[in-house]
Amino acid sequence: QVQLVESGGGLVQAGGSLRLSCAASGRTFSSVAMGWFRQAPGKEREFVAAISRSGGSTYYADSVKGRFTISRDAAKSTVNLQMNSLKPEDTAVYYCAAAVTSQPPRSAGGYNYWGQGTQVTVSS
Repeated sequence: QVQLVESGGGLVQAGGSLRLSCAASGRTFSSVAMGWFRQAPGKEREFVAAISRSGGSTYYADSVKGRFTISRDAAKSTVNLQMNSLKPEDTAVYYCAAAVTSQPPRSAGGYNYWGQGTQVTVSS
């Protein structure tokens, strides 16, 4: 079992930045790949970014590439999502997820554990 708790969401103006964090507990952190997804009202949950178990490989949705950076801290068992140059279309609930694989899936169905989500609202 893996328990995931997100933090860092909030309200920010367009062009601003936010840093999301996800604290993992339960299973050995190095045994899971990690991902971030988001879901806006009336839309399906979509892939945002992911990082491999080792942290050596990262993956991004085209819509956030160059603006968002995913990282993991093994000592703290956390995964972070640094979000810069935020746009109103980035507004969503952001979810942290863990997959018991070495390379992270891009589809939500490939993840075994999920956090409760944190709201990010970007005003224009």
